Amino acid sequence: MYIYNMSKNRYTIIILLVFLFVGNKTLIAQNNQNQKQVTNLIQPPYLKAGDTVAIVAPSGILKNRKDEVEHAKQLLKRWQLNVIVGEHVFSQDNHFAGTDQERCEDLQNALDNPNIKAIWCARGGYGTVRILDKLDYTKFLKQPKWIIGYSDITALHNQIHNLGVQSLHAMMCVSLPKDESEIEQTIATFKKAIFGETLSYTLEGSNYNQVGEVTAPIVGGNLTILHTMLGSKTSIDTSGKILFIEEIGEYKYHIDRMLQSLKRAGYFDNCKGVIVGDMTKLRKNTTLWGTSIEQLILDALSDYDFPIAFNMPAGHEDDNRALILGRKATLKVEKTKSTLVFE
Repeated sequence: MYIYNMSKNRYTIIILLVFLFVGNKTLIAQNNQNQKQVTNLIQPPYLKAGDTVAIVAPSGILKNRKDEVEHAKQLLKRWQLNVIVGEHVFSQDNHFAGTDQERCEDLQNALDNPNIKAIWCARGGYGTVRILDKLDYTKFLKQPKWIIGYSDITALHNQIHNLGVQSLHAMMCVSLPKDESEIEQTIATFKKAIFGETLSYTLEGSNYNQVGEVTAPIVGGNLTILHTMLGSKTSIDTSGKILFIEEIGEYKYHIDRMLQSLKRAGYFDNCKGVIVGDMTKLRKNTTLWGTSIEQLILDALSDYDFPIAFNMPAGHEDDNRALILGRKATLKVEKTKSTLVFE
């Protein structure tokens, strides 16, 4: 009886080992497949003369900003593009540019319309996250198009990224001043990105830079939005990627708290690099933090040896250069300068 039990136990152990081995291989294969889907993103077709761009407002209210949207329309028309403005762009529902249903309807119509080749968000603010789970991407995935914006639109970029499509972190309609020469490079890089010209940047050096070189897809956007996406299906996997971050109007300790939360969630464990954009209008707490924002970021990421580049002109400043999210780029970081070249 004892011998029988021993044989039976061995047999059971062998079966379990085989199951675990096969199951683990299957899981690895599934994970590799998922990683492949997210790292080899679909590039929407570049725009050409005669194409149509839709302007939508998935976030904050556009009160008294019709002139700015009109100015943005004229910019696109000078580039020989047609423009459609969403029906509810100037609607008002307290904080938002219309109700959740109205904002969702405009964006959904733009996603579904095969004649629209790009969707340009009028502004950010807050509100995109309220409509994310209402959107249907069935038609969009059959005919992908560029989604353009920054700040709160990071939530939409995350969702698009996880669907396997590139998107564009760039200026929005309300970013356009009357004197366009004030943001010449912002406009120029936006135009280059949507028409398919090569994007490359040389960034001002910084003693805070963590030197190194890497080629990987770029993901990211507004730090607060990235942080609030944690634990949801819209959170992005930064494994094998360069993370771009920017922020506005936060206390330093808030920024540290968000970075620590991302770190504890494993956000940086397999990250290949970090690009730090504008940290704009930082608020002063009664208890001073005690270091620069650059040192704060370096301290939070001190466990990692990947390259970290500061001084990327992208975010909430007037000089907001375009970044193609999901596109591979080579980041070379030195103390004297950094370069970023998209493939």
